[in-house]
Amino acid sequence: MVYEISETKKIGIGLIGFAILFSFLGVILFFDRGLLALGNLFFLSGVGILLGWQSTWQLFTKKLYLKGSIPFFVGLFLIFVRWPIVGIILEIYGAIVLFSGFGPSIKVFLSHIPVVGWLLQYPFQLFDHLRRLIG
Repeated sequence: MVYEISETKKIGIGLIGFAILFSFLGVILFFDRGLLALGNLFFLSGVGILLGWQSTWQLFTKKLYLKGSIPFFVGLFLIFVRWPIVGIILEIYGAIVLFSGFGPSIKVFLSHIPVVGWLLQYPFQLFDHLRRLIG
């Protein structure tokens, strides 16, 4: 199965990649508030471009997802008002709750990338091989 990725989706994926980079640097550099804020802005704009603005709005405002979106935005607010450690913890919790439904789709997408797909499938292949040897 081949996935066709449009140019706007490539930009969205790139922005999410920059968000991960800036957030990682912000945590490594003792929770630098500016880098964490840039990472959050890149993440929100990347998700908006990747999913579409209306779908992103529905994702964050649907009653089912409020359990994840409220901590995410409270964490974002706390980063802006100089509480970066508590803010990043709330954001991580909110992001896990919000985007846990995308797990199977992300796994299928990553398994089709040449090196990453092999790295994801290797532990399962090794376990299956060991199971055949033992039993």
